[in-house]
Amino acid sequence: MKGSQGRSGLRAVAAAWLCAAGTGAIAATGEASVPSQGPPSEVAPTAARGQPVVIANRRQADSPSATPPDTPPHTLSGTLPAVVVSGSVAGRRLDDAPYAASVIDADTLRGAGPRINLSEALNRVPGLTANNRQNYAQDLQLSTRGFGARAPFGVRGLRLYTDGIPATMPDGQGQVTHMDLASAARIEVLRGPFSALYGNSSGGVIAMVSAPVRERFAAVDLDAGSAGLRQTRLSIGSPLGGGWEAQAGVSHLALDGFRPHSAARRALANGRLAWAGERDQVLVLMNSIDQRAQDPLGLTAAQLAANPDQTAAQAEQFDTRKNARQTQLGARWSHRFDEAGPLSDTAITAYAGRRAVTQWQSITVAAQTPVGSGGGVVDFHRRYDGVDARAIWRLGEATLATGVNLERQRDDRQGHENFIGSGAAQRLGVTGALRRDEDNEAVTREAYAQLEAPITETLSASAGVRAGRVTLSAQDRFLSNGNDSGAARYRYATPALGLGWKAAPGWLLHAAVGRGFESPTLNELAYRADGQGGFNAALKPQKSTQQELGLKWRGGRGAGDGAIELDATVFHIDTRDEIGVLTNSGGRSSFQNVGRTRRGGIELAGAWAFARRWRTQVALGTLKASYRDGFLTCTATPCAAASVPVPAGNRIAGTHAGSAYAELAWRPDEVARHGELAVEWRGVKRTAVNDINSEWAAGYGVLNLRARHAWRFGAMRAELSARVDNVADRRYAGSVIVNDGNGRFYEPAPGRSFWLGLSLRAADGG
Repeated sequence: MKGSQGRSGLRAVAAAWLCAAGTGAIAATGEASVPSQGPPSEVAPTAARGQPVVIANRRQADSPSATPPDTPPHTLSGTLPAVVVSGSVAGRRLDDAPYAASVIDADTLRGAGPRINLSEALNRVPGLTANNRQNYAQDLQLSTRGFGARAPFGVRGLRLYTDGIPATMPDGQGQVTHMDLASAARIEVLRGPFSALYGNSSGGVIAMVSAPVRERFAAVDLDAGSAGLRQTRLSIGSPLGGGWEAQAGVSHLALDGFRPHSAARRALANGRLAWAGERDQVLVLMNSIDQRAQDPLGLTAAQLAANPDQTAAQAEQFDTRKNARQTQLGARWSHRFDEAGPLSDTAITAYAGRRAVTQWQSITVAAQTPVGSGGGVVDFHRRYDGVDARAIWRLGEATLATGVNLERQRDDRQGHENFIGSGAAQRLGVTGALRRDEDNEAVTREAYAQLEAPITETLSASAGVRAGRVTLSAQDRFLSNGNDSGAARYRYATPALGLGWKAAPGWLLHAAVGRGFESPTLNELAYRADGQGGFNAALKPQKSTQQELGLKWRGGRGAGDGAIELDATVFHIDTRDEIGVLTNSGGRSSFQNVGRTRRGGIELAGAWAFARRWRTQVALGTLKASYRDGFLTCTATPCAAASVPVPAGNRIAGTHAGSAYAELAWRPDEVARHGELAVEWRGVKRTAVNDINSEWAAGYGVLNLRARHAWRFGAMRAELSARVDNVADRRYAGSVIVNDGNGRFYEPAPGRSFWLGLSLRAADGG
């Protein structure tokens, strides 16, 4: 009897919670079809680039929070499959898309953490590595299928977008700190050959799409957690009548950090104004960020083993830190034509922004002595803008998208010594004498086309090409150490072809092939290995050929009990002229082409509602990434000439052999609208930290718990969320600094950590 009462009591307590796993590789709730000609809230702004990624479903797009307040969190195969709004030229179901793509919806983002970093939720996507460096002076470590893994800072080798506006600059370097995840309807991820249709530096694509406004609301979010985390967020939105809607939000983040000298402060603001008429739609977006962060630097292997909570002495000695400010404005106008002619839709997107960064580094005083040194303080002011014009054409049963694109980036860049004075009066970690003064510019001009056509009732094809030219230049104004002016121009064409075959009800087999292109960045071209002035003219862009085969299966008995979803992909990538480090001396790094590389692996994603109250989700990715040619490199600072051999067959630095994610969720039907309980596990194999593979970051597995519960009081809705990450308190390196010349490769992850979030939202239905 006591056992029966105990089980009843346990069920009563558990009934207060709903366990719902979010979408990782598969978005499942939705409605029949989202017309590509719908109002702005139904067509993701990324449609303006005419590219194959934007995945959504109508329910996710229509809610201000991407999930209506009284709707259960994501349910496996809830009603109808998700719809690809753009990326196919017209609306297309995810099940029918002949390429590997994933979506993370707003509900998943809410349960994954305080919505500060993409890494909170993106580890659910197979083939994607999203590591939080625990260092806000550096960006996340993002890579897909090994592209982007070698980036020592920022995001490299992937294209990033926020509501259709690039967060990747024309030279290929990107950052994601300005993304306001709290306002996101979804995060979209494209892997494989079709990412080549985004042009330069597109080994993969990550795009955030903001949620539209469907009712008048005001919301307050409060977050608190380990390492002194405090975050406050305010947001409001309302339909304004006459087809207008508006939304605005502000947030402030403060973090002490779990290591000394790792505090951060961030203020973020964003606004959205939209109008929809009978045939025209207008969308205006604004965001601004001001972030100030200390840099604790990485640790050596010995330091990591001795105490992962410590900070390198040089960080406090030089007061390493970074201040960044950015303001951006973008707009899109689209028009829908009648069905009388071949022209279906047109869209024009334009944006402009300013970004200013000052970063104090730990470069020693002695290393800044050489006449060619750029100093130990990076200081630049960037202006950037772009425009994209696109048209959709009807060609019988086929649909064609054509467009042109222009992107520009201008940097007013200085370098200063990070010290003043000498001897006992010397001060470190300050802005000293000028050592670098130049104008940098990157300009991309592109044209693109994408055709989708049915071949038979069960076989369809999608083909596209993006052709363009990127011009990179520098005008040196600091001539006392030589003239580092120069220019480089690269032309490219990146085609992609995909086939999709509906082999049987619920089954799609797909194949795709594409060619990728990645130009050197301005930083990689800045210095020559011989120390002479001018651009590194010997550096060539890297080019890749990507192939993938995959299947998508949707089975079971429908929503709830027995529903099964499975995505599986096999890929192979050959790259030539891979870019790597050549020399590192006096604060100046030069780069080289290291020859051929090869990447290959398998990606699996699945979800199974094996009972009405239980669901499980898994994501698995393997990666074999190696150099096919041997070369010479540098392993220490300073390094005047590369002399250390890297043999063919070594693993590409920054990559690991595979990762996995799994979660188990329980959802009692009677409270399906009010919460969740889940257990998560993530495992990663060891990571090569340098090209010579002399050291590795050990593999790890961590267990996490999450829970949510919501209450409704009339027009007010309150939701309490909680997480315990790294339950077993394992200590490991969560990310690495690739090929660090000081041997400080390892960025430790925190031990057991906690997060508690409270969300209050009032709405009147507009």
